[in-house]
Amino acid sequence: MQLLLFALSAAVSLAASVLLVSRLERVGERLGMSEALLGLVAALAADGPEITASVTALASGHVTVGIGVTLGSNVFNLAALLGLSALIAGRIGFQRREMILEGSVGLWVAGLSLAVVGGLIAPVIGLLLALIVFVPYVALSAELPTTREQMRLPARWSEWLARALAEEEAELAEAIHPRPGDRRDAAVAVVAAIVVLAASVAMEQAATSMGSQIGLAAIVVGGLILAGVTSIPNAVAAVYLASRGRGAATLSEAFNSNAFNVIVGLLVPGAILGLARPSGDALFVAGSYAVLTAASVALALRGRGLDRRAGSIIIVGYLVFAVVLASI
Repeated sequence: MQLLLFALSAAVSLAASVLLVSRLERVGERLGMSEALLGLVAALAADGPEITASVTALASGHVTVGIGVTLGSNVFNLAALLGLSALIAGRIGFQRREMILEGSVGLWVAGLSLAVVGGLIAPVIGLLLALIVFVPYVALSAELPTTREQMRLPARWSEWLARALAEEEAELAEAIHPRPGDRRDAAVAVVAAIVVLAASVAMEQAATSMGSQIGLAAIVVGGLILAGVTSIPNAVAAVYLASRGRGAATLSEAFNSNAFNVIVGLLVPGAILGLARPSGDALFVAGSYAVLTAASVALALRGRGLDRRAGSIIIVGYLVFAVVLASI
């Protein structure tokens, strides 16, 4: 019965998440959002299942499961969204500016998650430090291209940031092309969000109960089972984008999804509820996430993108992570 409940709630949560993303994209188009901001909204909506599962686990006192879901999903995202996409597409290319911009934010968030899980800084400090970087990034993405170069920054910085986002938006405009939405789309989005929340709560509770009954370690339940299942929609979307040559859109989805997972799924509830003393298992997942993020950024910068060899390295890194975690 627990397995059936888990499978059913996972299917409902993932299906509702896909519906939520499509309707939010339409509403965003109606509101005149920039392509970069529209991509951020889509990434946040697609992260609904893993964020809800993580928050539910943390609120229920299952700290290891919650950390596992959030950071395990991020490790899976790097392997599937970047590694697998490069392997299937043959190569996904990035512009250097967009790689530096997205990679810098990704590395900052990964480093903070490791510091928080390792007990070096409190969750509230980690949240503040994350927002110091991520809020300006979102604000910049929300600006329309015509106004970005007029920001109150040194001229060289404004020009560089404007170009980096323009390169990314050139692909996002083709990758995300919804029709303008209406009130019906907004209503469907609200209903879909409620369904995602309810189904993800049921999924987390069923997985935790099932894992306890059959003797699975909490970190395996969160870091492998829940993390993998909840990340499937992102993986499918990334492979599709990469196969059509949309490297910037693939890169944006991977790093923005991971940033939202950490900030909304770990740091916000951690700052409110607090985090129990982290286990060595959770620290291993956080360390793996930080290391694989750094490796992905280094490989992408070195080759101005990711080819099959780089993709294979990232996937092997995930497989090593999964084998070690499963043996705990």
